Amino acid sequence: MFTILARRYCFKIVVLLSLYAAVCPSALSAQSRLPPSYTQRTDPSLPQRLPMLIGTENGLFGLESSGRLIPLWAGGTVYKIIRNGLYHAILTDTGVYVSSDLLRWDSRNQGLPVKTIKVYQNGRKSFLPQVQEIKDLEVHPQNALIMVCAVKDRVFLTRNAGRTWENLGMPSYRTNGIKAVAAADLPAAGGALTGATELTVFLSHSVYGIHYITPDRKDAKWTELNEGLETLETTGNPDEVSDIAAVVPRILIQKTPRGYTESIPAIPENTSPYAGRQAAGLPLAIYAAQTFRQRVYQLDWNQKRFTRLWSDNQDLGAADSLNVGRGTIRFVQEGTIVELDHQIPAFARKRSDLLELIQTIPENLRIKPTCLLMIENLRNPYTDVVNLSELWLLDKPVKAVRAGFKARGAEGRVGLYLPVNHAMDSTSLKPYLNIIEERGLDMVVIDMKDDYGRLRFTPKNAAVTAKGRVFRPVDIDAFLKDMKRRGIYTVARIVVFKDPELAGKEGGKYAVWDSRTNKNWVGYWDKRQKKTAGDNKAADNPLVEILPADDSGYEIVRTYYDERWVDPYSEEVWEYTAALSQELVERGFDEIQFDYIRFPTDGQNLANARYRWQDAGMDMESAILSFLRHVRPRIKAPISIDIYGANGWYRTGARTGQEVELLAAYVDVICPMYYPSHFEQDFLAQAPAEDRPYRIYRLGTERTSRIAKERIIVRPWVQAFYLNVSYDKKYYNEDYVKKEVEGIEDAGSPGLTYWNNSGRYADIPKLER
Repeated sequence: MFTILARRYCFKIVVLLSLYAAVCPSALSAQSRLPPSYTQRTDPSLPQRLPMLIGTENGLFGLESSGRLIPLWAGGTVYKIIRNGLYHAILTDTGVYVSSDLLRWDSRNQGLPVKTIKVYQNGRKSFLPQVQEIKDLEVHPQNALIMVCAVKDRVFLTRNAGRTWENLGMPSYRTNGIKAVAAADLPAAGGALTGATELTVFLSHSVYGIHYITPDRKDAKWTELNEGLETLETTGNPDEVSDIAAVVPRILIQKTPRGYTESIPAIPENTSPYAGRQAAGLPLAIYAAQTFRQRVYQLDWNQKRFTRLWSDNQDLGAADSLNVGRGTIRFVQEGTIVELDHQIPAFARKRSDLLELIQTIPENLRIKPTCLLMIENLRNPYTDVVNLSELWLLDKPVKAVRAGFKARGAEGRVGLYLPVNHAMDSTSLKPYLNIIEERGLDMVVIDMKDDYGRLRFTPKNAAVTAKGRVFRPVDIDAFLKDMKRRGIYTVARIVVFKDPELAGKEGGKYAVWDSRTNKNWVGYWDKRQKKTAGDNKAADNPLVEILPADDSGYEIVRTYYDERWVDPYSEEVWEYTAALSQELVERGFDEIQFDYIRFPTDGQNLANARYRWQDAGMDMESAILSFLRHVRPRIKAPISIDIYGANGWYRTGARTGQEVELLAAYVDVICPMYYPSHFEQDFLAQAPAEDRPYRIYRLGTERTSRIAKERIIVRPWVQAFYLNVSYDKKYYNEDYVKKEVEGIEDAGSPGLTYWNNSGRYADIPKLER
């Protein structure tokens, strides 16, 4: 049960927020505009007078007990607030900052990796170095000088409150995808009797789960620690862990004449810190939660096994931002805050008072919290410090099952890919218009730059024509006029970095280069086989080449992919795409869709691919972000992008550069290709196996939405074609497609697009709208 005092405190803050907003609206507005260098405040007691700190997209604010709101830091978005007896730290979109008085904030990013954003304007390029996106930041609960943080592919440790960081690397997986970190002193091997402890650092990986390392050992290496965690069905890998919390003596809030101070209960002398905590009745504990299923665990360090404390027994749902207090474990879920009792963890209660408090802040203080830290009950010296982040989850609506698709701008659109060759005249177009009407669709996606780099319309901009080649153009002015008359939403598909036309221009100036052959790079795979009599099999196929093998009785059959790529780092390629997109919007398209907005991924010779336009400090993700940053201001319409299904399913941009968390800041719609034929054929194929398409699309759509923090529309591509793979051989039919659609609907996703490269759509269901 909640204490009466806690309820009174939350009510008091709500009242104060309302009164302050009503009496001093201009003051709130003025304070919000203060620059990062604002240092007029000199009150050293300020930290003790702020029972609440609020992180927002516009900085950090403090709320006094009087209801006065004070801007503390205004350098960007604040994702997490850390508070201990020595300092405050904040995790932001520009790195880590530390302050001992909340007045002066020191950047603590030395040693953390930097990514470089390339800016191209008026024919000149410049560079914006930025700290790589930090996925998580945690303080060592027994030693305030130690913190850990992580970027997508490395964990970093500081022993001096962030003044310098050392790289601990990550487990030796090729896939990036770190989500959370933690650190604590834990019993060393054989230390249960002696009390010996050692520094232990944890990470969670989107695909491979939790690992730990003891960095002070000479033979330190990352070790898997997944026993007891619930796995993603059919994979053998634990489903993503959202947060790890290392907990020590409860912080004691004590009232003083100058405000409220923090202290840690004393530990008996001549004992190890671990033994001391046990003697004081305050045992160290490690907790974990999962991102895509509502589960909370506690680690048994001696057994190296997690025990599930609580579950809602659903196959999907978030639990994030673990906050362990005196006798409670609280965390954020969709639309609510949940609290568990240490003694009876299976019993969960919703903290409607905390939820009401947080939801009141935007209306009364005109700031929207991204994270929050507060002393829950000022009248109780043993009160908890409530520390919650990932507050976007509180805005996530409870979606009705089978809610249907309601069109509003780019949202709620249901359409199909229209092969441009079938839009050349009214006769070839008519069957598709009939399908659109009969099946309840309202959108078409049509190539304006196709998979071969050909422009399928006649540009008016000479700069666009110079870079591309017009091939069998459709009359887009007449086409768009007809679509608008019929109320059909139009999307121009642009294949971006797979572009044979541009790759072949100016001696391969824009092409991905082959470092071995010193020519345009083309992916291939080799097959060694016995020689066969007859003509050379490569004679009639330009994509096949016969090469000698190490044995005269054998040969190597080299098959080239029918793909040619331009360099994603090239600012001139970006400018070409921006000009092309801009004209298409001006001509009347409702939306621009970028396909192949990625790096090449296929070929035994992928290691030979060289990117000559890559500047120092850039990687795949920064190339894609620099491109989107360049084109975004030029396109006065929604932007959608097509991504691999795996990049929407897992928190990773591995191989492609398509990292959903980062892309969501620049686009309006993300279109994952969750084609069941393209996943491993046993993926989510548990009984009943015929429900596999439904599972893939429902769970995948929800996962992409959560990874993007609900900032974008998720409009999946629906497989409306048969592929000659084992699952499709057995199950592909109209019901297969229907189950895909039902999965998207049950995920509450606002839209979908059917894909069939040949334009055959006999399998798609009729939608009730």
